[in-house]
Amino acid sequence: MNNDEQRRQELADFLRTRRMRLSPEQVGLIGGGRRRTPGLRREEVAQLANVGVSWYTLLEQGRDVHPSREVLQSIADGLQLTPAERQHLFLLADQPPIIDPPDADEQVSPALRRVLEALNPVPAYIVGRRWNFLAWNTAAEHILALSRTAAAPHAYSVVWRMFTDPQTRRIHHQPTWEQVAQKVLAEFRADSALFADEEWFTRLVADLQRVSPEFRAWWPRHDVRGRADALKDFVHPVIGCLVFEHTTLQVPDMPDLKLMIYTPVPGTDTQEKLQQLMNQDAVMTAMPSLS
Repeated sequence: MNNDEQRRQELADFLRTRRMRLSPEQVGLIGGGRRRTPGLRREEVAQLANVGVSWYTLLEQGRDVHPSREVLQSIADGLQLTPAERQHLFLLADQPPIIDPPDADEQVSPALRRVLEALNPVPAYIVGRRWNFLAWNTAAEHILALSRTAAAPHAYSVVWRMFTDPQTRRIHHQPTWEQVAQKVLAEFRADSALFADEEWFTRLVADLQRVSPEFRAWWPRHDVRGRADALKDFVHPVIGCLVFEHTTLQVPDMPDLKLMIYTPVPGTDTQEKLQQLMNQDAVMTAMPSLS
């Protein structure tokens, strides 16, 4: 059995198992008496998806048929597939995965925010689908100079800060900043196919081309790269050089969210410097304000 045949057979098995777990009552159909096998009949799925029974039967038999995206959506609706099952259906049918429109406001759960704070003094933050900082812990606020009251039009954009924020340039220092900025830009370019037609993306790119000569020079290169864990070093204005292992984790129930963690490299004094910075912050916070 070649790869295409195996994929079609897996698609057939997947459709059959999804069909068998549903009852007619669950999908708004009349039961119609006793059934020899559990679940819906093929003709009932075809009726729900508004496709021909013979054609749907060929699909469940693993035959060489090629459903369109619209037909797959209809079948997924009829079988009441979850978002993860829909993605699996499209991949088995050799179709590009579904790109869901983003929520107007990406939400970081309270549990995930507690994870961020529990990681202190290790800097950690969460980036959303649009490459915006969504949440961060106290350590990240100090190291990356993040502000919760930013007012610039793209203030929370990772890419905007990389190319326009003087503090971001200083902590990466030259020539490291150029290397990091080009890597960030190539990763952003790789993701850009997911949102190239969206207004926020067009506006961000236009604004960056207007204000950043480096972005203006590098964007036309079309360099792309995947995200990769790596060593990163920063120069903090108070505690000096810091060396981290950068790790990216995906949030399972919200795959558009990425958890970025900067773990101090063993054998360096980064951990001690971070703790020192956090202790200083705790003292300053506890001091009464002078009036």
